[in-house]
Order: sequence, then structure tokens, then C-alpha cells
Amino acid sequence: MSKQSSQQPELVLDQLHELRFKLLRWWQHNGRQTIPWKLKPDGSLPAPDEQLDPYAIWVAEVMLQQTQLQVVLPYWQRWMVAFPSLAALAAAEEHDVLLLWQGLGYYSRARRLLAGARQMQAQAPLPSAWPQDLETWLALPGIGRSTAGSILSSAFNRPFAILDGNVKRVLARLIAYERPPSRELKRFWALSESLLDPARPRDFNQALMDLGATVCTPRNPRCQQCPWQFQCAAYAAGDPAAFPVPDAPRELPFQVIGVGVVRNASGQVLIDQRLNEGLLGGLWEFPGGKQEPGEPIETTIARELQEELAIEAEVGEELITLEHAYSHKRLRFVVHLCRWISGEPQPLASQQVRWVEPTELGDYPFPAANARIIAALLERLQAEGSAAAA
Repeated sequence: MSKQSSQQPELVLDQLHELRFKLLRWWQHNGRQTIPWKLKPDGSLPAPDEQLDPYAIWVAEVMLQQTQLQVVLPYWQRWMVAFPSLAALAAAEEHDVLLLWQGLGYYSRARRLLAGARQMQAQAPLPSAWPQDLETWLALPGIGRSTAGSILSSAFNRPFAILDGNVKRVLARLIAYERPPSRELKRFWALSESLLDPARPRDFNQALMDLGATVCTPRNPRCQQCPWQFQCAAYAAGDPAAFPVPDAPRELPFQVIGVGVVRNASGQVLIDQRLNEGLLGGLWEFPGGKQEPGEPIETTIARELQEELAIEAEVGEELITLEHAYSHKRLRFVVHLCRWISGEPQPLASQQVRWVEPTELGDYPFPAANARIIAALLERLQAEGSAAAA
């Protein structure tokens, strides 16, 4: 790569008018212009002086953190039916919020959204006068600079830049940046702010995101369809997909987790609610814990049930084994059916514990990996019922 790329931001600044014009013209014909929270109630695009619903946009932007648009759409639609306003969300129970979020992952987003709604609701006079300054939005839990900028530009057409993953990729290719963008975020923020069209910030930011999502994709970018093709330094270098330069990969730690599906004499199942911390805080799960070196998995499960719930249980046959990867670690869950013997379950390492009917498990928000455990359990119970009937 040429060292000239380090000078590209200055060259780009000389071409601002052309870059803005080409991007907005492309977006007018090729952009994603049917995103519901970016439209007026009648389904049309807003005029520059028209405000959109900040609450609907806020919910969507939080959901879009770490999640793609096509996944978010049905969740957002269900959310807006259940919690159609800031007041409705602020008054909601955390249980109901987490249950509606189930499947989107990164559940701390849901808890922070609920906390932020309560914080915003306390700031009168809302919702008639939503704040339009960056500082107020940044003071809310779970709202970073890019999310705040997207909310303000989308709802109020305010000139605030954004820098999400799509935008970083587009800009890194535009200037053929030779290092990972994460190492010089100040430079990328300056570039995004310089490029932003002050007359049409709402449209420009959406166009920039759409360009990254539909044309300037991580692999196999469609450069022939890009409005910035001939201003793009990565295209000129002949290998756009080589940008952005990735961060050095890190090896994810691997753990084996023993899980007990504990049933009592009535056929109820024991579940516990995680503490409100970490990615999965507040969710329900089947009890268990990390396998110690050299420890049989049955011993792991029995030990964890005693240490975390103060119960004795007989560890029976394996129900299912599954693997699940998080952003920071890989886990293998080895799940065994267990029979409760003695001890009143106590939440020694959780918020609360509860005996529930297997058919009621769907009423509780569980982490994604637990969905397969529940499905395996219900299938086993159905097979047992069929065998008993025969």
C-alpha cells in the first residue's frame, strides 16, 4: 500500500461537495427508504423541517446495536405494539421487557433502554419537548456518541455525525486507511463530521449507512454500483475488500458448563433468575456452572446445585449437549435431567428461584442457548407421556 493513503483525508475534504451530491443522489434511487421509524405516519419521507418520533427511533437504534436491520424489524414492530410510547416503556416491568427482547441477544441493551426511558420520563416536559442536544442523550445508559447522533439526525434533522460499523468500513475504504479504524477513532469521527451534509444530515447519515449495508459490504463489495467508486482510494488500490484493516484476532476462552434440569415429584422444573449484571443479567436459566479440571460433568452439576441453590439432587441421564459462542467466550453446555431429593431451593447466587410447570417456561425470558434445552425437555416429556399412555 502506498504511504499516500495517510494524506487521503485532506484530499477527501477538497471533494466534499461532490461526495455529498453523489451519495444523496444514489440514495434517492437506491437507498432503504421504507424503514418504518424513518417515515411519517402516512408512510412518506419527512421534509427537512419535520420531526419524527424520537422514541421509536431510539428503540430502533438500541436494537440495531450489534444486530442487523432485517432481524430487528419484527422485534421493533412487536415492541411498538407492547410499549407504544415513552410513558408505556417507563412504566413497564423488567420481566416483560426482557421477555419481549428474547432472541435479540445482548440483553443489557434492554435493561439500559428501560432505565433510560425512566430517566427521560423524569425530565419534564416530555414527550412534548424532546431534548435536541447531544449531552442529554449521552447521559442516558447505553447511548454512545454514534447512537445519539443517529437519533438526533433522524428525529430532528440535526447535524450530528455517526460512526457505526458500516460507516467505519465505508470511510476506511474511502481513504484506504492502513491501520484498524479502532486505533484512530478521533480521525474517523473528524472525517464523518466533515463529510456530513449540514443541509440534509438526516438523509446523509441514512445514505451513508445504506451504502455500507447494501453496496460497500464486508465481503465482495459491489464497487460498480457505488457512487463514490472513483473517489475511493481502496478501489484505486485495486483491493477494496482489504479494508478496513482488521484488529488482531484474539482467541476466545472455552468453558464447559454443566446444567441441571431439576424436576420435583410433581413434575415441575427448577429455574433461577440471574443477577442484574453482565450481558444476560435478569434472565432466567436452568441452574449449573463451570466444570472444574478433571471433574466428571455429573459431579459438576451436583456440586453447582448444592453451592448455588442449597439442594441435593440425583443427576440422571443426559438431555442435550450444545455449544454457543458469545463475543467474549465459547461455551459447551452439557445438560442432564435431575431428580430433586432434598433442600428448599435458595437463591444463593441469583435473584430468585422458582418451580414452574414445563409448559410455563415460555412465559420467562431465557438466553438464546436455553431455547434448545427447553425444546429438548418438552420433546422428552412428550415422549414419556406417549410411552405411559401406551
